[in-house]
Amino acid sequence: MLLETLRYADEVHKSSGFFRDIGDTKPDPDLLDMASMLIERKAGEFDPKEFHNRYVDALHRLIEEKQKKKGEKIIEDPDADAPPPKGSNVIDLMAALKKSLGDEKKGGAKAKKASAKKASAKEPERAAARKRA
Repeated sequence: MLLETLRYADEVHKSSGFFRDIGDTKPDPDLLDMASMLIERKAGEFDPKEFHNRYVDALHRLIEEKQKKKGEKIIEDPDADAPPPKGSNVIDLMAALKKSLGDEKKGGAKAKKASAKKASAKEPERAAARKRA
């Protein structure tokens, strides 16, 4: 079973609409040589046997399994053969929030002490300024 998407004539656009913005200027010879060299380096024999359609292969396996079970319901678990994941980037949000609040409290206490020291150091200057005014 294979499904192909076919288009009606009114759904197919003319190529001129896509290529009209490309000018008639000559390409840079150095860039043209480099492009030719890359194409030559990457060119090779095409062997379609090297490529497999995994969807078709899975479909054939499913059909064969249904034929073996003869009408029984088949429940396929795609992760049954896969090894369990080793780790993830999922974190415990509550633990992260508590940790951040704990660090803030420690840092916040230090910041409050430092600001209190700065305020007490500036207090005599403020008192002198009030007396002058």
